Amino acid sequence: MRGAVIYAPGDVRFETLDDPKIIDPTDAVIRTVATCVCGSDLWPYRGAEPIGDPHPMGHEYVGIVEEVGSEVTNVRPGQFVVGSFATSDNTCANCRNGWQSSCLNREFMSTCQADYVRIPNAHGTLVATDEHPDAELVPSLLAVSDVMGTGWYAALAAEVKPGSTAVVVGDGAVGLCGVIAAKELGAERIVAMSRHESRQKLALEFGATDIVSERGDEGIARVKDLTGGIGADSVLECVGTAESMRQALHSTRPGGNVGFVGVPHDVAVDGQELFFSHVGLRGGPAPVRRFLPDLIDRVLSGRINPGKVFDLTLPLDQVAEGYRAMDERRAVKTLLKP
Repeated sequence: MRGAVIYAPGDVRFETLDDPKIIDPTDAVIRTVATCVCGSDLWPYRGAEPIGDPHPMGHEYVGIVEEVGSEVTNVRPGQFVVGSFATSDNTCANCRNGWQSSCLNREFMSTCQADYVRIPNAHGTLVATDEHPDAELVPSLLAVSDVMGTGWYAALAAEVKPGSTAVVVGDGAVGLCGVIAAKELGAERIVAMSRHESRQKLALEFGATDIVSERGDEGIARVKDLTGGIGADSVLECVGTAESMRQALHSTRPGGNVGFVGVPHDVAVDGQELFFSHVGLRGGPAPVRRFLPDLIDRVLSGRINPGKVFDLTLPLDQVAEGYRAMDERRAVKTLLKP
């Protein structure tokens, strides 16, 4: 098969790789219908994370089941499936508590920008649709496998409630999906922090009521101006930098909550400052599997359309250009078609 391999910062190649095989009885192999480049893939691409030896890339996927292990009974060959970037058995104590991304048998997906993918823990990770979806729904179902599920978790972690005010820090795909989530959970006012006109337009289309283009102290001051001087009830931190975390914490009112889902890089939280702020803080890898049935239903019913975050579609063999376009902010998110 063919797939993406990262060699060094800025160096992603499309190569011939070994075909995936069933290794454990709980595995499945899927033929990829669509995959994509994630904002978190840009950390190693930009040299902000070590790469080590060349290795495959990609953790978002939808596809057709080709083969299943002997213990996989919930999906069968020929079905269209959506999964999560974090695999889970969906039976351990952490899974039963709704934290599948902390499954005791968790494996993180990392080979999905390819023609075929082995899915560990397939019996607890994959959710099949009743029938093969129409082509126009595939981008939104792909978004559900990570960015929509992660944006949803950010809103839940920030405790967005009906009638509340929510602020979304970050205008990438996760942040834009966070706007969708905040609206679906009933926020009355949704402030999207963005400096890019195309992303501002999409945020407004998804349900944002206000745009704040300022950053740092000016951005915090602007949020305070919009919220009667105290800050927002809920803030979704969808970037992962020290600046974005500071902006999120300082934009939240006493008693409010921050949901942080941007993978942290050089982020440090001052314990004493957090103590006196009365701000709640929850984050981590999103337990996407918990949300899959609900989010898939919202997509199939037409209630949400997170696939609009894909503003560039390329053949899989042009994956390197997909990375470049996102790195240069020429694209919000690149969808790849095998």
